[in-house]
Amino acid sequence: MDLLDFSYLAAASLAGALARSCVRGLPEAWRLRLEAEAPDLPERGWIWLHAVSVGELLLADGLVGRLREAGHRVHISTGTPAGMALMARRLPGWDDGTGRVSGGAFPLDDPAGLEPFLRRAPAAFLALETELWPGLLRALEARGIPRIVVNGRLTERSSQRGGPWLRRAASRLSLVAARDEASAEAFRRLGAREVHLGGNLKADLPPPRPLPAGWAALREAWAAHRVVVAGNTVDGEESLVIEAWQRARERVPGLRLILAPRQPRRFNEVADLLAGRSLAFRRASLDWPGTTVWSQVEVLLLDTLGDLAAAYGEGTLALVAGGWAAEGGHNPLEPVRAGVPAFVGPGFANFEDLVPPLRDAGLLRVVDASDLAQVTAEALASLPLRPQGPLPVPESLQGTLARTLGLLAPYLEAPAGVPAAGARF
Repeated sequence: MDLLDFSYLAAASLAGALARSCVRGLPEAWRLRLEAEAPDLPERGWIWLHAVSVGELLLADGLVGRLREAGHRVHISTGTPAGMALMARRLPGWDDGTGRVSGGAFPLDDPAGLEPFLRRAPAAFLALETELWPGLLRALEARGIPRIVVNGRLTERSSQRGGPWLRRAASRLSLVAARDEASAEAFRRLGAREVHLGGNLKADLPPPRPLPAGWAALREAWAAHRVVVAGNTVDGEESLVIEAWQRARERVPGLRLILAPRQPRRFNEVADLLAGRSLAFRRASLDWPGTTVWSQVEVLLLDTLGDLAAAYGEGTLALVAGGWAAEGGHNPLEPVRAGVPAFVGPGFANFEDLVPPLRDAGLLRVVDASDLAQVTAEALASLPLRPQGPLPVPESLQGTLARTLGLLAPYLEAPAGVPAAGARF
């Protein structure tokens, strides 16, 4: 162990010891990680798939399904309370009655936190997007366990401010399946040795799970009305969306709104905003009434996790937020896959691999905040009430899951009891 590894180990050990000494006063995310329990699985008999929070867990759908179908035992970890809540909902579907998929919290990256997970170590560790934990990667490398980043996303700015610990962690990766060329180059500059283009798994997800049964009453009550679905709004965008929606209603009477804030911690704040504007709204997390009640509701506050992708299919037009009051943007493929035309803001830096081909194919528009109300009203006047079927995804965005699994295959041993040929993807 050299000085760089020792410095991280000392810092992580000290942080872990301090956290365990005052666990009751820590934020919930820290407590979850301190209480993380290792899966009861045989050594080298499982794949550890880490998805830091909600977005990465949603991204895992197709990958988990294919690993399970190949006979692998998969344990999924996440690091946030919102991620744990979504995991509880998704695990039954991921496992599909096979007993091969489990889930839990991600531990602290110190020796005490990692030891239970390494006592019966996995056959491989897969991290979605950008999760480089120096302590874990060092321990896995020492045991000869493959360390892989899937759908790797990294900006040049992030790689430059990562520091020596992050650069050392990147150098220990067995493989990076990068989601785009810019990320691939950033990983290489950070020190990753084996980097290939896998593509963006968001382009190749399975169809979203059906919405809960209670949506049938809303669907019936709103059947004759056009609906705007505004997804993944961040602070400052709810007011923009509401104002655009209200102005559009002047030209499109009866227009309804489904509003889905990005962060669960902001659900109550947005509910207060709607109430303060005297809008007739209901929260999706509460009991769902019958058709008569829904006919009087103007706005549905979608304050549940994992339902947005399917909820886009209930709309006439989608506003994919995160690019009007921020610079990152959010996944524009969800409404496109539901067959719904979409608008995004100019701040789509995190989706520069998706927005241009979708825009060039006429599947979405980039709209400035100042034009949102007018362009929304104009578009609604000519669109069908509901989607007529999925919109065709450009060929350049297809096949990412198969390509990624092809890159993974050399690192994943055939599961016990499954012939090597039977474990192919």
